[in-house]
Amino acid sequence: MYKLIAIAALVASAAWGVADFAVAAGASSPSGAYAYIGYPNDGQVVPANKPFRVWFGLRYMGVAPKGVKYPNTGHHHLLIDVDLPPMDQEIPSDRNHLHFGAGETETMIQLPPGKHTLQLLMGDDMHVPHNPPVYSKKITVIAR
Repeated sequence: MYKLIAIAALVASAAWGVADFAVAAGASSPSGAYAYIGYPNDGQVVPANKPFRVWFGLRYMGVAPKGVKYPNTGHHHLLIDVDLPPMDQEIPSDRNHLHFGAGETETMIQLPPGKHTLQLLMGDDMHVPHNPPVYSKKITVIAR
C-alpha cells in the first residue's frame, strides 16, 4: 500500500513539474510589470463599423519588435472577444489575436454593433507570453 502511495506521489510531482515548465516557456518579465488599455475606457461606447483608436500602456517593461531579444522587453498583442490563450505557446495570429510585432503602441480597429471585449497580452521576441505573463485587465466596449 505504501509503495502505491509513493508511486502516486512521484507521478503527481512529475506532472506538476511539467506544468511548471510549460508556464515558463516565454522570456522572463520584470517584477510588477503590467499592461493596460489607455483608451477606450471600460464600458465606453465606440462607433460601430467605423475605425476608433486603441492605445496600449505598459509599466516597468520596455517595448521591442518581434525578433529583438532584449531583457525585460516584448511587444503587444490585442485580444478581441477571446480569453487569454495558453501561456506556454505562441500567441495565435488571427482576427481575434492582433500582433503588433513592429513595436506599435496604438492601433485603429473597427467592430460590428454589440458588446465586445479587449485585452492586451505581451509577447516575447518569439510571440510567446512572458514568465510571469504580462497582460491587461479585460475591458468591455459597446459598439453602436
